Amino acid sequence: MIYNNNEKYKVYYYRNSQNGKVPVFEYIQKLSVKEKAKVAVYIKLLRDYKGYLDEPYSRYIRKGIRELRADFSHNKHRIFYVLIEEKRIILLHAFLKKTAKTPKQEIIRTLNNFEDYKNHSSLRSSEP
Repeated sequence: MIYNNNEKYKVYYYRNSQNGKVPVFEYIQKLSVKEKAKVAVYIKLLRDYKGYLDEPYSRYIRKGIRELRADFSHNKHRIFYVLIEEKRIILLHAFLKKTAKTPKQEIIRTLNNFEDYKNHSSLRSSEP
C-alpha cells in the first residue's frame, strides 16, 4: 500500500462492540479541566509525531500496544493505544496509575479491547 506522506495520522477512540461505550473518551470526560487540556495536548502530539513519542511521554508495553503517559501533579494518567494501517491511532483503554508497575488487569483489559476492535473494526468511534 502506498501512503501519502503529507496525510496526517488520525486518532480514534475504541468503541466496545457489546455495550457501545467508549472507555477512553468516558475516562477523559471525568478529568478536571486542566487535566483534560493536558491529555488533549498529549493526544495531539501523539498524532503529530505519528504515534511515537519518547519517554517519559510514551512507552512500549507489549504486542504492539503503547502507553501514553500524562502525569498531572500526583495523578498518573495512562492511555493505551495501538498504531494500525492507514495511519490510524486507536485509543483502547485509560486508567489512573496508582502503583509503580502497570497492573496486569489493565494490560489484559487493553488486549481484550484490541481483540474486540479487530473483530468489529466498523464500530470505531470518530476522532477526538
